[in-house]
Amino acid sequence: EGAEITVPAGFRVDVYAEQLGGARALAVDPEGVLLVSIASRGRVVALRDRRGTGRATEVVTILKDLELPHGLAFRGGHLYVAETGRIVRYRYHAGTQTAVEPTVVVRGLPHAAHHWTRSIVFGPDDKLYVGIGSSCDVCRERDRRRAAIVRYNADGSGEQLFATGLRNPVGLTFHPTTAALWATVNERDWPGGGAPPDYVTEVRHGAAYGWPQCFAQGGAFLRDPTFDGARGCRAMTLPSLELSPHAAPLGLAFYTGAQFPPEYLGDLFVALHGSRPGLPPVGYKIVRVRFRHGLAAGVEEFSTGWRDGERVLGRPVDLAIGRDGSLYVSDDHADRIHRVSYARR
Repeated sequence: EGAEITVPAGFRVDVYAEQLGGARALAVDPEGVLLVSIASRGRVVALRDRRGTGRATEVVTILKDLELPHGLAFRGGHLYVAETGRIVRYRYHAGTQTAVEPTVVVRGLPHAAHHWTRSIVFGPDDKLYVGIGSSCDVCRERDRRRAAIVRYNADGSGEQLFATGLRNPVGLTFHPTTAALWATVNERDWPGGGAPPDYVTEVRHGAAYGWPQCFAQGGAFLRDPTFDGARGCRAMTLPSLELSPHAAPLGLAFYTGAQFPPEYLGDLFVALHGSRPGLPPVGYKIVRVRFRHGLAAGVEEFSTGWRDGERVLGRPVDLAIGRDGSLYVSDDHADRIHRVSYARR
């Protein structure tokens, strides 16, 4: 059975789509149609709700035979798709959900080893931001683009390291009013419960966030004793908000809709995919990060029930705000897309 998800009073959770084959990244097209990357099957699909019932009535494959597609982004009549080694731009017809005329705008990205996801987002500066994870748990990378966020022009030119020291930056989004970039980061995988915290952070241009030689814990940097190249950590930038070790924060989305109660506006939802088998059970939930004056001001549980003791019922991956203000959640364990809505009273 799928996840028995709980949400605050007044909210409800419905299955929007299921049996997609391992839903990962989400994006909402200009017509309000939800697109989903299915990395394990090399596809991108569109989920159409033709009847307005709050459940997809059609699943349409719009791209196939891709290599581990993950990130999706729209800009100026085009759909950008991040495969593990490249980013391809398609002319996108929103009325029919068709993607044609592929153009490779970024080629030669570091290949799948260890962290294979490539997340993308366009910034208010019209630049394309790409999150690239490390090739290892703790090591010195040969390719400077790994464990970093890289910035490009929309046509793929002008490659620039935006920020470094981010072991695996999976979720990328921009604050709706401050225009600051925010990211989720999965830290090193030391066995047991004593690993460094995963985190959510504002990402500043030119900043280094510690990996591999340093990690943040309790609001201060510590040196990694397993890394023989450790240097001082004073030049590193501390993350904005520490989470539990192994919580595996993936997708994130600022709430910009009009459906939820007004106190949710501008707050950040974060999907915690959860710890791997054999580790202490943490994550497996969606949290709400309250924002005040553009800064993270506290974190609280929003959606739980994804794990029942040792039994995993679901694992949230990515989040997207629908045109109607609903919150969509991909789940690659129960193989569903969930739709969280607010039932006005």
